Amino acid sequence: MPDQPLPVPLERLGFEMPPVHEDVEEARAHRKERLAGALRLLGRLGHEDGVAGQITARDPGYEDCYWVNPFGRAFTTLTAADLLLVDGQGRVLQGERRVNELAFAVHAAVHRRRPEVVAVVRAQAPYGRALAALGELLAPVTQEACAFYEDHALLDEFGAAEDPDRIGRALGPYKALILRNRGLLTVGDSVEAATWWFIAAERAAQVQLIARAAGKPVLIDHHAAVATRERFGSDLAAWVNCQPLLQGGDTPVASTS
Repeated sequence: MPDQPLPVPLERLGFEMPPVHEDVEEARAHRKERLAGALRLLGRLGHEDGVAGQITARDPGYEDCYWVNPFGRAFTTLTAADLLLVDGQGRVLQGERRVNELAFAVHAAVHRRRPEVVAVVRAQAPYGRALAALGELLAPVTQEACAFYEDHALLDEFGAAEDPDRIGRALGPYKALILRNRGLLTVGDSVEAATWWFIAAERAAQVQLIARAAGKPVLIDHHAAVATRERFGSDLAAWVNCQPLLQGGDTPVASTS
């Protein structure tokens, strides 16, 4: 889906545009800070389960190399200095700990298939997993859920989630993928966008399941759902939405090279 502008210019909302870095080292430091902050955010929200869960961010300078959280470290404790630089084959190039190789293979496959994607999020969240257990897509039952309308997919086979290439193909051009009986995977053109889409998908799944438990949800019609997605479903909108969450209860930690 092509990126659409926000309905109101960012300047009028008091936001600056996402930063553009001409220097690779500055871009790398900023991306690592955002990645560490996003991991701490998901940790605060309870979206980790034991050693499961990853966010990967494409390195701005090295081809087919990605920054990722180390295996077995709690999200809430991570700083930019803790992140690993891992190549597309799963080899740790920088960092002192191991990477979750099986999970990383999925991220690497998605990154290679979608060169415009900066970040991939795969974490543990109860409502996304519950919806995945039903083998259902997110329905347009709220304005927020419309951001995913016709812009996410379902991999409707439990065993296929072990095949990184199949996950990449199933995701296609979309922002999110529901892995049946497993949960959610999201992508974005920034760390913030991919993180927001994960949080938003989890919340949309929660509302959908609550509405179904209470009765028969009334769906937003196709044309209204498409129009709503075009207004609020861009990665820029996701980037904006993620800013307050990254600020709340967290102090950014400067990265090291």
